[in-house]
Amino acid sequence: QKDVKFKNLGLLIIDEEQRFGVDDKERLKEIKTNVDVLTLSATPIPRTLHMAMVGLRDLSVLTEPPRDRYPVQTFVLEKNDAVLRNAIEREMARGGQVYYLFNRVEGIEHKAVQLKEMFPDANIAVAHGKMSEAQLEQIMMSLMEGEVDILVCTTIVETGLDVANVNTIIIENADRLGLSQLYQLRGRVGRSNRLAYAYLTYERSKVLDATAQKRLQAIKEFTEFGAGFKIAMRDLEIRGAGNLLGKEQHGNMNLVGYDMYCMLLEEAVNNVKGIETPTGREVLVELQADAYIPEDYIEFEWQRVEMYKKISAIEKDEDYYDVTDEFIDRFGDIPRPVMNLLDVAYIKCLCRRAGIGEVVQKGDTVEFISDGSADGQRAVELVNEYKGRIRLGTGDVPSLKYRFEQPMLSNIKIVLQKLAK
Repeated sequence: QKDVKFKNLGLLIIDEEQRFGVDDKERLKEIKTNVDVLTLSATPIPRTLHMAMVGLRDLSVLTEPPRDRYPVQTFVLEKNDAVLRNAIEREMARGGQVYYLFNRVEGIEHKAVQLKEMFPDANIAVAHGKMSEAQLEQIMMSLMEGEVDILVCTTIVETGLDVANVNTIIIENADRLGLSQLYQLRGRVGRSNRLAYAYLTYERSKVLDATAQKRLQAIKEFTEFGAGFKIAMRDLEIRGAGNLLGKEQHGNMNLVGYDMYCMLLEEAVNNVKGIETPTGREVLVELQADAYIPEDYIEFEWQRVEMYKKISAIEKDEDYYDVTDEFIDRFGDIPRPVMNLLDVAYIKCLCRRAGIGEVVQKGDTVEFISDGSADGQRAVELVNEYKGRIRLGTGDVPSLKYRFEQPMLSNIKIVLQKLAK
């Protein structure tokens, strides 16, 4: 409020950050220009997350779940009355309660009547934002005391509710809701040591647009504890990072492209911090190996593009192992073409450290061509170690010629690791 004056404000904490608009947050920060700001969110909006990723904000991630909790079992399906009836009956049979989310005030009473016809013995209540505070308080107290079996509600229940006995949520027209909204709504159940269920439904025979499909796929895919950060990252990929110098919270960098935008922004941030931005060198790798992501390994094109981008961003050993682990965790055992793709990306990374500009295969020999910064002493050591298999090149540019053994890529990695040690 404008009439609130702080004597000596030192810290501003914003909880549930994703519910605040940019104007709200900027106005809060204007209270004191040098105030420390801590924002908390299970699913930060793309603009905020991107600011953290490029270094404009510090970032901490909490991944340890509360004790005795289970991940929420999540189902994405066409609306099916038989499945939903079974889900509600099962929850009520074990003495639990249900959220039935219907996000239109105009038809919410009619939906409650339909559910009453399906479950005549159930106590059904309605909650939405147009009710008075007294009405909402009475309904929520009844819910917490176990007097309500099914609460038909809008997204008013998205945050702040902690009712341990409600362990099934059914969301109609889930394709119309945002990714962070879906994650927050799913978080309303599973708040005890009971297994919880979330049913995300969409109308029968409805053709979902690409963005809605990506959102529903993400919420189905990321069910483990601590998945909020991954959800937010996927939201960033789907919606874009937003205009950091304006008020839009999402949107794509159409003029220069997202990757170029990130690179330019990173350089600008480093300049402000006084950090010298390293100049990246493109390494040419020409090896006879199938290196791609097969469609039968990753079905969806947007997921393949996502993983190609992560592979191309490998710059150090940890990146290589992290992306390899992510492939195994998300998609299962890695087929040979994908492993080759990872190895080639890692070889490029090692080449930059070893001062190698080109890696070219000719038959059973691979030539490592220096970019002018290779360590000559290490090259001589390798020639002595690999007697007969590695020799110095005779051209104008310093190089090493390596008659490799199979597996080719693994042995190339070993040689480059020694050259870059």
